[in-house]
Amino acid sequence: MNTWIKILICYGLYGHAMAQSKLKTGKLFIIGGGDRPPELMQKLIAEAGLAPQDHIAILTNSSASPDTSYHYLVQDLRPHSNNSIAMFHFTKKPKSDKSKNDFSVDEVGILDSLRKAKLIFITGGVQGRFMDVVLNTPVHQAIKDAYRNGSMIAGTSAGAAVMSKEMITGDQVRADTLYSGSVDRIIQGNIQIQEGLGLITSVVIDQHFIVRSRYNRLLTVLHQYPSKLAIGIDEETAILVYGDRATVFGTSQVVVLRKPKGLEVKTNKVLRFKKVALSLYTSGDTFMLN
Repeated sequence: MNTWIKILICYGLYGHAMAQSKLKTGKLFIIGGGDRPPELMQKLIAEAGLAPQDHIAILTNSSASPDTSYHYLVQDLRPHSNNSIAMFHFTKKPKSDKSKNDFSVDEVGILDSLRKAKLIFITGGVQGRFMDVVLNTPVHQAIKDAYRNGSMIAGTSAGAAVMSKEMITGDQVRADTLYSGSVDRIIQGNIQIQEGLGLITSVVIDQHFIVRSRYNRLLTVLHQYPSKLAIGIDEETAILVYGDRATVFGTSQVVVLRKPKGLEVKTNKVLRFKKVALSLYTSGDTFMLN
């Protein structure tokens, strides 16, 4: 190969590497719900890399009882951090209809504080309730900005489901009617999917996975999005996502379904696979997301 061509290629690769090194994309800490063991919260705080002056933002829009969710999460975080912890509950309501604890989705000062939070934690509850308020608003953008600037974005249960681009709402569809509860069939179009935060785009996430035996739901979603990883995170367990790598922490397991082959839709929309790769990971295991 010509010497000058080699030099140009090396220079190009060096420039790409330097550009990549300037990216400050943060981390995701995605908890499958249930109790939050001290070891799990200690790991969250350690990975967030909080300096004494940094603050933590707790987003409570998923919860039906925001103050209660905030209270118990602070109790779990406080033994491991002395940082300031603030509650952020957003609304699209007019100023006259807001409660004193609500913030507008376009409130500049609050958005700036959210954007600068070193750790943003999204509580459990109903993921659709969270995204109904946040999707495509300045709040959504502030969360993405914080993540791209190196902050840790964490969530549990509903707060886990909202992380991906395609979000499992928890409802199933039958004859244009939505039903909650366990999924009792694997058929086309059975699982309602809505848009999530899109902080991670190569996977779809389910939670409370082993405790609530949500294999039917995740297999249906994998058939719909065969190029993605379908990740089921159990309770008291989390994945730490950094770049294209996920590491498991906690007391239970993470199920990953991928690479489906022989996909078909049979009579009455019944789904068929010829083969699906299944992995079962425990604390300390690492797997790739690409």
